[in-house]
Amino acid sequence: MSIFRDKQIKWFCFFIVIYAALIFGTAIWFSQNQIAAAKSMYLEHDSAIVSSLLEQGVSEEVIANAISATEANNAGIKLLSDFGIGKNTMGTLLPHFSRFQYHSLSMSLFVCIFLIVLLFIGVISFLLVRNQLYRQAGNIINNYINNDYSCHLPQHSEGAIFQLFASIEQLATMLQAKNETDHKTKEFLKNTISDISHQLKTPLAALMMYQEIIETEPDNADTVREFSKKIGTALKRMEQLILSMLKITRLDTGNILFEKKSCFVQELVENAINELTTRAAYENKQIIVKGTPNQTIICDMDWTSEAIGNLVKNALDHTEPGGIIRITWECTPTMIRVLVSDNGNGIAPEDIYHVFKRFYRSKHSLNMPGIGLGLPLAKSIIEGQGGFLSVQSVLHEGTTFSVSLLTKS
Repeated sequence: MSIFRDKQIKWFCFFIVIYAALIFGTAIWFSQNQIAAAKSMYLEHDSAIVSSLLEQGVSEEVIANAISATEANNAGIKLLSDFGIGKNTMGTLLPHFSRFQYHSLSMSLFVCIFLIVLLFIGVISFLLVRNQLYRQAGNIINNYINNDYSCHLPQHSEGAIFQLFASIEQLATMLQAKNETDHKTKEFLKNTISDISHQLKTPLAALMMYQEIIETEPDNADTVREFSKKIGTALKRMEQLILSMLKITRLDTGNILFEKKSCFVQELVENAINELTTRAAYENKQIIVKGTPNQTIICDMDWTSEAIGNLVKNALDHTEPGGIIRITWECTPTMIRVLVSDNGNGIAPEDIYHVFKRFYRSKHSLNMPGIGLGLPLAKSIIEGQGGFLSVQSVLHEGTTFSVSLLTKS
């Protein structure tokens, strides 16, 4: 029975068994004691009668016959009745019986008091231990209500009450996780809004300045054309910033479900660089793709293409004219690694651990294009699909980004 898994109940039941055995032993001892007392009273009574008869000159033979007699006749009963001794005689008038009666009542009262006190101590002890457990649990549950999860309910034993504690502890863990998630969500939203506000200040200030310049020189066509172009560039930067932040926010909050399916790596890479080949040609840079054409990968085609595209954009941003960006892939039994390498400026050792932070710009690349969200977005996309994104770089020699994704679901 599950009730006996509770250690406290088990010990209380053990006490009851011991108590029952003690009652049984006490009853036997009390019976033996009463038998011995009755025997002693009987011998004292016979000794007194024999002594009295001897003093009166009655022969020993007559006394022996009288003592060993087992049956009473009417004459004897009548004689005792005449002496005032019978069934209705009060016990106090019979000296030997009175002493036996006093002894029996005293022993009965002592035994009853002892057993009652012992039972009371056992029951009270069990109730005190149980009440202490309930108070401890009540205090911890009140702490849970007040979002204090530093203490935990006792779970070192078995039984119904501890199963209940385990369920409450599980519920508390869920509430704690929910509170932490809510707190992280609030912090995330706070930081996101702060980042967006901070990043929008510069282009908004530039837009206001360009608009004032155009207003002051409306008849100067060259000035209007120049600053209109700058306004368009600033607006595109703002659009890119807002779209990237929205994508990262959706990824971080789990609002995007990746539709992963098997696709060819060749097709994935071509989709990623489709809009970048023109830029590469314009900037006199090469994008070289090399790998097994029929190799497949498990991923979301659109999102993964965007991640790889961001890596290629980053390579184009940090590669001088005449530079080469290589996209290759290699296969293991369970994973495919897509490598995006360039022979550009490389990443300084002090920056390599910060390249995936949002809005991070190295002091070596402040004059480079970009807003510092491409690499964080790529990392969120790859890791959101259970993959890995890593980087290796040597300053002034080049950089290699490695995307690792499963080949089988």
